[in-house]
Amino acid sequence: MKTHFHNDYNNMISIENLFQVWKEFRRGKKKRYDIQVFERHLENNLFILHQSLKNKTYSHGTYNSFYVQDPKQRHIHKASVKDRIAHHLLYNYLYEFFNKSFIFDSYSCRLNKGTHKAVERLEIFTRKVSKNYTKICWSLKLDIKKFFASIDHKILIGLLKSKIRDKNILWLLKEIIESFYIEKGKGMPLGNLTSQVFANIYLNKLDQFIKHILNLKYYIRYADDIIILSSNKDLLQKLIELISTYLENNLNLTVHPNKIILRRLDWGLDFLGYIILPYYRLPRTKTKRRIFNKLIEKVNTGSFEQSLQSYLGYLKHASSYKIILRLKNQIKLYRSNNLYI
Repeated sequence: MKTHFHNDYNNMISIENLFQVWKEFRRGKKKRYDIQVFERHLENNLFILHQSLKNKTYSHGTYNSFYVQDPKQRHIHKASVKDRIAHHLLYNYLYEFFNKSFIFDSYSCRLNKGTHKAVERLEIFTRKVSKNYTKICWSLKLDIKKFFASIDHKILIGLLKSKIRDKNILWLLKEIIESFYIEKGKGMPLGNLTSQVFANIYLNKLDQFIKHILNLKYYIRYADDIIILSSNKDLLQKLIELISTYLENNLNLTVHPNKIILRRLDWGLDFLGYIILPYYRLPRTKTKRRIFNKLIEKVNTGSFEQSLQSYLGYLKHASSYKIILRLKNQIKLYRSNNLYI
């Protein structure tokens, strides 16, 4: 993070920080129409935002709603540029303020973490639990039902108040949290940058319970995807009720009853887009199928090359030499038949 905040609202909303956040925010978005419109009167727009934050007259606007396929359909809510700059300010502040309190094995939306680091960590855990693949290793995978739609505003604000003392920062946090709801007092928009750090703050309570009360060593969380390893199947079965009860009583969340998966390592562990097995990992079968289908759809479009590089990057993190070879041969076929321009 380039910006540095202490527990001080005036420092956080300073003109200097606003311009710094603008530079971070616009990176990779310069060609977007709403960014270009805001930038035409950049100084004026940032000074107006600064004054509204300083005078506490700032009011969060409405959201633009749309759907994306990623690969399942997701309902995205996108705020205005002005509001997204305010989100970015708060995200930087919250990340710096809370990150050190998160457990090591929380991997979503954190620097030097991410999906690939989480998968690598899972492989380390499988080797340890299985004694270098000589013993049985069981995994329990859990998913929280409608996680972002179920986040309780009152609980989230309470978690923030327990750490943050600056009343003005709490006012702004409340303004952004309450700018969106699925039902009154519940829900977080998928399109907000702040939603990512709010999710980690919210589920950190669960992380601490699992690591320090249940004393579970081999636990990994990425957003609301949870996986726990043990050589003891009975222990993992008992954990289902313990974790479900804790989530319901403390965070008003529910474990998805159809996504409780208890599996042995040698059957393959499906986690964050890969199948983890002893000695190697594979891409998901349905992901391989989707890659070929999507590339066929994007032939003769400007996004073909970008999509291809993204898929190749995904495949290179797995044992997928034959699939990459097949994919490259398919591309040669497109080009030789003039299907690809």
